[in-house]
Amino acid sequence: MTSEFVNDLSRSRYYLLWHLGTESAAIFLQAAKQSIAGRLRLACLGVGHGWLFCNAWKNQHSFETIEYEIISWIMKKSIIVTALILGLCGFGEAQDLLPVRGFCIAAPDSRHLDNFVKFIDEELASHQVNVLVVRIDYNYQFESHPELRDKNCLSKSDVKKMVEVCKKHSIRLIPQINLLGHQSWAGKMGKLLEVYPEFDETPNVKMPEKYVWPNADGLYCKSYCPLHPRIHKMVFELMDEICDAFESDAYHAGMDEVFYIGNDKCPRCSGLDKAELFSGEVNAIRNHLALKNRQLWIWGDRMIDGKITGMGMWEASMNSTFRAIDLIAKDVMICDWHYERPDQTPVFFAMKGLSVVTCPWKNSENAVVQAQDMKRLRKFATPELKDRYQGMMQTIWNGNSSFLDEFYGIIPAGDKSDSACFKALFTEINNEATVK
Repeated sequence: MTSEFVNDLSRSRYYLLWHLGTESAAIFLQAAKQSIAGRLRLACLGVGHGWLFCNAWKNQHSFETIEYEIISWIMKKSIIVTALILGLCGFGEAQDLLPVRGFCIAAPDSRHLDNFVKFIDEELASHQVNVLVVRIDYNYQFESHPELRDKNCLSKSDVKKMVEVCKKHSIRLIPQINLLGHQSWAGKMGKLLEVYPEFDETPNVKMPEKYVWPNADGLYCKSYCPLHPRIHKMVFELMDEICDAFESDAYHAGMDEVFYIGNDKCPRCSGLDKAELFSGEVNAIRNHLALKNRQLWIWGDRMIDGKITGMGMWEASMNSTFRAIDLIAKDVMICDWHYERPDQTPVFFAMKGLSVVTCPWKNSENAVVQAQDMKRLRKFATPELKDRYQGMMQTIWNGNSSFLDEFYGIIPAGDKSDSACFKALFTEINNEATVK
């Protein structure tokens, strides 16, 4: 079977799913592989049409024979689909699927990897997810820096299981290690600053025995100092290794909720412009990735003015980093997260020349509105802006195994849960008839 044939079948699979159903589409494609022995080529031709065209391959079967074989089978399923196959009726424009249909979750530990691989194979693929961001952080057996490994971390062979199942379904796999911010959580120091405390932007702020928020130090999460002379060598080695392991053409650096930056007591950063510090770090990471043709993805909250917008210090910036939006490279992908309201900030990023993905969490109603907004923006935008409205990405902030238990009904899930939001979002993403 030729690779071209396999690729054509893969592309056609998504169209068939919506008109035949998952089970029927799978049977159809398997029958096509077996009965026509690799000589049937399926292709969705004509952007904006949705006619499925079939042609003979290498003259081994006549077009009439192939057409009869397919139509005889398909007639049992649906008169409407038969008409589509023959191209005899126009159903208007084919669905304009969002370019990014993403899912972001923490990596499993080695004990729960197989369950996650099964979820990718059976659920992400069937929901037409095409981007998977895996928050790996230090849950990997780094060879460049073994001192930074977490317990029960993933091996290279473990990661390859994720790589292979994502390749099988044409899912773009992107690893994330949080950079700059999120170098601690509650009362626990993150691995990087635990092993290398000299990188700490605020060494004067001690980790509390009992963490509470708010607190006198304004401690949410620690940051590393972006101007430390040894930080980038370390960070770039970790980035390169994890991207190589994931066989990835992109990398997610996190960079959200950076509260400690340009601290007055930092001997390197004190008195410097915080927007320039933030953008400088973004561009340094971006430029290193570009050496190997990899794209940088980051969260977008630090580039929104929290005071003017009223979005506050979490989903936006109250520490003057927001001007970085005019200073970073335009090929950085912005992951624009809003969990309390379906804010219209994709327009803001797109009009600044940046590509943007909207990211909901566990509010299903908001997620549906955000997906509808993204479709509407793409439908009515200029060609230049349309390409910047890239799509949606469901974020999961429970642990990997906790989410899977919830998704499969092992533990109860309420209306406002990760799994309910995921299902509602992708039902909306894959719904053709909601943009008016």
